[in-house]
Amino acid sequence: MTATPPHFRRLLIDRGIGFSLSETGTCARIAEEHGYDGVMVEESSHDALMTLAVAALATQEIDLVTGITVAFGRSPLITAMMANDVQLLSKGRLILGLGSQVRAHIERRYSMPWSSPAARMREYIMAVRAIWACWQDGTPLNFQGEYYTHTLMTPVANPGPNQYGMPKIFLAGVGELMTEVAGEVADGFLAHPFMTSDYLRNITIPALDRGFIRGKHSRDHFEICGSAMVVTGRDEKALSNAKDHVKRQLAYFGSTKAYRGVLELYGWGELQPKLNALARIGEWEEMASLIDEDVLNTFAIVC
Repeated sequence: MTATPPHFRRLLIDRGIGFSLSETGTCARIAEEHGYDGVMVEESSHDALMTLAVAALATQEIDLVTGITVAFGRSPLITAMMANDVQLLSKGRLILGLGSQVRAHIERRYSMPWSSPAARMREYIMAVRAIWACWQDGTPLNFQGEYYTHTLMTPVANPGPNQYGMPKIFLAGVGELMTEVAGEVADGFLAHPFMTSDYLRNITIPALDRGFIRGKHSRDHFEICGSAMVVTGRDEKALSNAKDHVKRQLAYFGSTKAYRGVLELYGWGELQPKLNALARIGEWEEMASLIDEDVLNTFAIVC
């Protein structure tokens, strides 16, 4: 890539690293050696912040991004503490990417409460920052919200100021309400892979602008991070396998009720309830069969 597009202040390129903790350090170090600006870790079978703690010890300069840490699966205090530790280990290179996950996972996998996700997330981020302010600036901890209350911080539980400051917080979202929250209280936005350039321009950017207005600040220091789904391979068999893999991903994302708006932008809204019904009975392969070439080529880079 030889030039930064004129509407970008800067363009950074990160890469994802895998799910093997034993290989995390090597993968992160290779990414740094190859000139990437950062590495991103998603949270599925391993804790994203623990994975980045390993990556922090194996690298010197690149950004370390959680894409995402599941906010509602843990209390604001646990997130604040783990993020503070990784920020210290990495010497100030952490970007804490938060996301809500979906109701079924929060209630049935994490066994945690779910309600009003956008409002809850707004308060969650404010609670994390109140905890950090207590440690960093000595501000008395007195956060009392509708969903979270943090009013106790003893000296033995206070790690004290972090010499590298507190991490930036990025928020992932698809729906307009969560996106507005990102514009209001976060430092950046993690665009979901189940998103297109049309959706970003027509839905996401206006929602972020509404959030900026509510938060009484501008987009001058706000960052947007996009993730692309790529279908490629060294031969036809590898390409076919990659297509099958991405179709399964798209079917999983498309089954989510909150993401129906993305499909509706292209007249595919009725696909969501069909995918959701199959997901409820575990028909994962049948779900993928509903993703045709038009849907695949709209959401993924196929080459």
